[in-house]
Amino acid sequence: MNQYEQKTDLYFELKGSPESTKESYSRRMQAFTKYLQENNKSIENMTHEDVQQYILYLKKEKGLSAGTINNYISAIRFFYTYVLEKDWNKRKVPRMKRSQKLPVIPAKEDVLSLLDSTENLKHKAILELIYGSGLRVSEVAKLKISDICSKTMRIRVENAKHNTNRYTILSDLALKVLRNYFREYFSNTSYKLDDWLFPGQKQGEHIHVKTIKNTIIKLRNKLELDPKISAHTLRHCFATHSLEDGVEPVLIQQMLGHTSLKTTTAYLHMTSKSLMGVKSPLDTRKDREV
Repeated sequence: MNQYEQKTDLYFELKGSPESTKESYSRRMQAFTKYLQENNKSIENMTHEDVQQYILYLKKEKGLSAGTINNYISAIRFFYTYVLEKDWNKRKVPRMKRSQKLPVIPAKEDVLSLLDSTENLKHKAILELIYGSGLRVSEVAKLKISDICSKTMRIRVENAKHNTNRYTILSDLALKVLRNYFREYFSNTSYKLDDWLFPGQKQGEHIHVKTIKNTIIKLRNKLELDPKISAHTLRHCFATHSLEDGVEPVLIQQMLGHTSLKTTTAYLHMTSKSLMGVKSPLDTRKDREV
């Protein structure tokens, strides 16, 4: 597998892809090749039928979702075409249809309760930035001190999804929490502007994404909120609540870093205001009594 890894590393290095993309592809390719070896299949002579059987294995035995399986298909297709240099037949390995599920959007009061319930100043600053600025979990984890500008009230987000860069707003309340956090964690240390804003446990590393996700889960369970609420829910809430406050979708698109406005306007279906003022037909007969 070593020669395959070298070829893969070269491709992503030449393309300039984020490390997370390379890690995701590599992990899924390794899982697939391990499956082939365990079933006494030749990696070099693998066929579309081998891929089909693996997809069925992921679906029926592993119970993975359509979206996750499609991610595996993308990685396997890359391995099949780029690494092994074979022709791919997409008719033999179709991508799975994904059911469109609306994310959970808790009321603003529940979101604020979630933010206020954490006593850890570092975690509080992180969660307020996700909700207050619409950041992805990976983006807030990789913020540097220099990315926060209190003069312009902006946050710089670099090397985000799709290898994009953007600016988003900085909340007044989040800035106050950030300043308290900074005084507590950085006042007695020497730091550079290029240092991580939220350092991890290991020297030179930023906070781990799983730490942030687990923090939300603990707070959510403590408050007995919807079990489907996750760290990414705060980003959804930023978009939805901004729409409810009258912010133009194109501005929300820019702050979220969506490549398509269509992705942003999908949040219109989640706003409570989209149904406000609409009367049920059950209530339109004035002469009906209960």
